[in-house]
Amino acid sequence: MKGFVFHGPGQSAWQDVPDPAVKEPTDAIVRVDAVTICGTDLHILKGDVPEVRPGTVLGHEAVGEIVEVGGDVRTVRPGDRVLVSCISACGRCRFCRESAYGQCRGGGGWILGHLIDGTQAEYVRVPYADLSVHALPSAVESKDAVLLADIFPTSYEVGVLNGHVRPGDTVAIVGAGPIGLAAITTARLFAPERIVAVDLAASRLEAARRLGADAVADAREDPEQLIADLTDGLGADVVIEAVGVPESFELCTRMVRPGGHVANVGVHGKPATLHLEDLWIKNVTITTGLVDTHSTPTLLRMAAAGRLPTAQLVTHTFPLDRMEEAYDVFSRAADTGALKVVLGEQPHEEVAIPAA
Repeated sequence: MKGFVFHGPGQSAWQDVPDPAVKEPTDAIVRVDAVTICGTDLHILKGDVPEVRPGTVLGHEAVGEIVEVGGDVRTVRPGDRVLVSCISACGRCRFCRESAYGQCRGGGGWILGHLIDGTQAEYVRVPYADLSVHALPSAVESKDAVLLADIFPTSYEVGVLNGHVRPGDTVAIVGAGPIGLAAITTARLFAPERIVAVDLAASRLEAARRLGADAVADAREDPEQLIADLTDGLGADVVIEAVGVPESFELCTRMVRPGGHVANVGVHGKPATLHLEDLWIKNVTITTGLVDTHSTPTLLRMAAAGRLPTAQLVTHTFPLDRMEEAYDVFSRAADTGALKVVLGEQPHEEVAIPAA
């Protein structure tokens, strides 16, 4: 089969790779029908995630059809259409028993496209299938469902829930890429007074307005002053960091009010300065997190009911074999206007799945 392989910082290719096989009785093999590219994949290609070894198939989000399962899999069977979660969960360790699946110590957590071969391929092996894939209702199209594998649960759990967004809050979201935009839509579920989006790209700020931001600010034009003006100098109740660079994190800590929350969602490849000389007196709560995906079933129900505007985030579609072009378009979002790119949904050549 074909897969998109990481060969080291700045090096990757869509190439022939071995067909996946069931290795453990809890595995499932999924034929990939739709897949997307995440900002984290770009961080990997830059060398920001050194745990990813050269030769790894990238990708941790997909929709597809089960073609084979191990003997211990009980919740899905061949022929089922499923969402492949970005997080795998053993279901037995301390963290899984607390629904903190992202911290799984039993061989799960974020492993797809990180520690094992991922979803940007024609087929993928998914460990711990009973807790790591979700049966899809027919009402949810593949190109919409694939956004529920990562960006929606990530923005909701690590941004909105960790930030304790409440009715009447002022919420500032720094970064209007896919995660930031999904944070806008999920923050709106809690009826904040206003949502302010901050970004460098005019196209993304316009997308933020379409998805429900009440105000937008160019990051180069003193967004701190805008927040101060809107809150009588108090600061934002919740600030969500959705970029992953030191400057954006430090901006978030300057915009939050005393007693407020800074929820960091961005993937950071460099150190950021924590200005405790300013923050120690402000009763500020700063949270970090890897998504647990405990909210995925809820978000799936909301998507099926038409309550999540997933389709509005998809700006480009490609067949799977144009993976390299899709990466180029996604990585140049300021020029291309790309928010999310979705690949797939074209006929596959059948491949033989070897026996375990």
